[in-house]
Parts: sequence; structure tokens; C-alpha cells
Amino acid sequence: MITSRPTEARSGVPLHQAGDPEPAVTTRTATSNYGKVVTQAWDRVHPRLTHRTAWLDHEGELPLIEGTLVRLEVEHLSKGRAAPAVWLWSSKTGATDADVDRAWQAFLRRFDLEHTFRLFKQTLGWRKPRLREPEAADRWTWLIIAAYAQLRLARPLTQDLRHPWEKPATPNRITPPPGSAGPFGTPASTCPAPPERRNPTGPAQGPPGTKDRDRAPRYDVGKTVRREKTLIALQRLKG
Repeated sequence: MITSRPTEARSGVPLHQAGDPEPAVTTRTATSNYGKVVTQAWDRVHPRLTHRTAWLDHEGELPLIEGTLVRLEVEHLSKGRAAPAVWLWSSKTGATDADVDRAWQAFLRRFDLEHTFRLFKQTLGWRKPRLREPEAADRWTWLIIAAYAQLRLARPLTQDLRHPWEKPATPNRITPPPGSAGPFGTPASTCPAPPERRNPTGPAQGPPGTKDRDRAPRYDVGKTVRREKTLIALQRLKG
């Protein structure tokens, strides 16, 4: 992401000769995982937008969206890995020390969100059904969220769920499910399997001698709309 500084009229040394500006906010935080965390923030810095991705079909001059540019630097990473500085951008202007710390802490918590969606898809079966109505897809998503909320409430019940020969669980950590018992522990292996669906043996519905080639529309749950990446590709698609 390319960013630029404010372009209001000013006197004195030209902007391109003034050097790097002093940060508006500087914070230092001691953490258990990354050591000392130092952040520097510059106010009213806008990204240099281009006619790509989300701004691909925007007509007219692109806007200037000012925000806060944050430089995040940690003392060390896990397993002795290199710790290069990370640049973040927030749409909030006039950020305080608390706003800057909240921004980089939320950035680190993004991994929790990614694992939550992974649980939705792989364990709770969010993407499994092939639904025929968009409204049904929305209802199924809300059911998955409700099921996840119940699992969160029942989390203390599984803190030390283990076999007699397994080591005790670490405090505040959930033991992984046994590999042969399914994703929900031992009860999953004892549930009876549903009977297999029998294939119909009669003739298919419709006029005699014809096949029904038109399949019912299916709506994918959580489908992301894909856009063309360049303006040339969009113009080629429109013809």
C-alpha cells in the first residue's frame, strides 16, 4: 500500500525536501509473547488509490481518504524468527495513544477470527449444504452462529476431557479431540450413522423420452463476490 501525506498549501521548505515527519503518537507496551512493542503513528495520511479491485468501476476522480499510518515493531517473534516492522493503516484521524494500541492489538487478534471461520467451515459444516434460496442460506448461517455460541458457553466442560493415560490439560487450554472420536469427542463415535438414501427406480418426471437437464439453482453460503482485478479486464468482460 502506497501512502501520501496531506497536500494543503504551506510555506517554507518544500514537502519533498522536509524529510520524514515526526510521528504524532508513540507508544511502548511490554508483552509476554513479543517483548517490548513500539508503535509510531502519523495522522492524516491517505493511501494512493488506483482504479483496481474495490475502486475498479468508480467513475470520476478518486477520493482522498485520510487516516492514521501506524508502524508496529516488536522486540522478538516466536522460535527466533526475524521481526521486521509492520505497517498498518486505520481510517480514524486524530488517533490517541489508546486508539493506536487498540489498532495493532486488533491486528494481532485477526488470527482468532481466521480460526473461527475455519471451525465454521470444517467442523460445523457451514459450507456443506447446497441451498436453493438465499434466505435459507442466511438462516443456516445464523444457526451456525447460534451453535458456536453454545459451544463457547460449554467450553469449561471440556477443559480436562481426556483418557486415563493422557496427561492432564494445561490450565486455560482445551485438549485436542481424540483422532478416532470425531470432532466432538467420544459421543460422536457412538452415534448411529443415518441410513443411506435409496436411489429411485421409476422413470424420471417430465415428458416421456426427455431428460431434465435444468438443475435447480444453488446458493453457496458465505460466497465471496469475485471482481475483475484491472480496468482492462472489466472492459473486456463488458464487451
